Amino acid sequence: MTDSTLSYLTGFGNEFASEALPGALPQGRNSPQRAPYDLYPELLSGTAFTAPRAANRRTWMYRRQPSVVSGSYRPYEQPYWRTGAAGGVQAGPEPLRWNPFPIPEAPTDFVDGLRTIVANGDADAQAGIAAHVYLANRSMQRRAFVNADGEMLFVPQQGRLVITTELGVMEVRPGEIAVVPRGMVFKVALPDGPSRGYVCENYGAFFRLPELGPIGSNGLANPRDFRTPVAAWEREPGGYELVKKFGGALWIASLVQSPFNVVAWHGNLVPYKYDTANFMVIGTVSFDHPDPSIFTVLTSPSDTPGTANCDFVIFPPRWMVAEDTFRPPWYHRNVMSEFMGLVYGQYDAKPEGFKPGGASLHNCMVPHGPDTEAFEKASNAKLVPEKLDNTMAFMFESRYRFVPTEFAMTAGALDTRYAECWQGLRDQFKGA
Repeated sequence: MTDSTLSYLTGFGNEFASEALPGALPQGRNSPQRAPYDLYPELLSGTAFTAPRAANRRTWMYRRQPSVVSGSYRPYEQPYWRTGAAGGVQAGPEPLRWNPFPIPEAPTDFVDGLRTIVANGDADAQAGIAAHVYLANRSMQRRAFVNADGEMLFVPQQGRLVITTELGVMEVRPGEIAVVPRGMVFKVALPDGPSRGYVCENYGAFFRLPELGPIGSNGLANPRDFRTPVAAWEREPGGYELVKKFGGALWIASLVQSPFNVVAWHGNLVPYKYDTANFMVIGTVSFDHPDPSIFTVLTSPSDTPGTANCDFVIFPPRWMVAEDTFRPPWYHRNVMSEFMGLVYGQYDAKPEGFKPGGASLHNCMVPHGPDTEAFEKASNAKLVPEKLDNTMAFMFESRYRFVPTEFAMTAGALDTRYAECWQGLRDQFKGA
């Protein structure tokens, strides 16, 4: 299964309707006495019923069997998935960096291959996020997953993902991202074999497009470029295992048939994918390196306007043309905390040491910026137009301090020499 054989609906936040069987979607009402084809109507609400109309997110599904039909849940052991700040360990106020995490040799699917690197907030308080890596080599077959704690943003780094959801199927390749809403069942197949990537588990307000302000009505990630799958139910008979994340713990139950049995649906709480190659980069054409907020693809707001629970930011290929300007990011300390990953290529502020599949953490008020090599090169470069090409880095930025997990600090990927990359920045003061 590839994108050439899949169909999508386009737009962000739209009211969509889709049916895999003509006539399966009721007309004029949501829950008729007898739904077409004797399907079961079921509502999935992503917001409170009384949320303002513009913010309300819900989808009606018409399925062969309702979700309530399942066996009893029992605890499921996955020792590497942590939730919120309470799931981490204390670490000092210094920058951290990790080398690429190796993919296990033992058969490991997406659920078992998830590793929490850092987390903050509290899922029960619906605030904060966790940043994970997934390290998998086996597709989920008759096994599915549902997260009651938060929505999940996927950033593949090695290998495509085929994500089957209750509403349909998406293929997501490196350079693309996908989001599955809180409470929606999905499974992950690996058509290219061993796969690695990143996941943002968002406990807070759902991701939305950032406001554009003076940019105007176009730019950054445009709504038309987001794609939502069409209805498609799984026809193979047989039971499933359903793993559920609930209150920071994992549970498992048996189902008598596939949870992917939705024949038709309508609503605006949907999974979606986005190709970062379509991001319309905004940049300076005069002087000074602009704030990284101009690279925001999606944002999860907090109760403080302009201070995000999470911003998803990318650093894609782009032209650099600023005059009399140090073109890489400046040295800074930030009230926001920054978790970064690299999908491919080089990140311009860290040409050495920051590898695809790796990660870095610069927490609240922790100084960071270009390493010695990047500083020397940028300080002496001829300021001609330059294309940063073949690169894709990203950042999960949050108002809450990230807490690393025991796995992150002890699994062997931590770069214990990271701080050395700045030691060559000597005092060059030429004053009196």
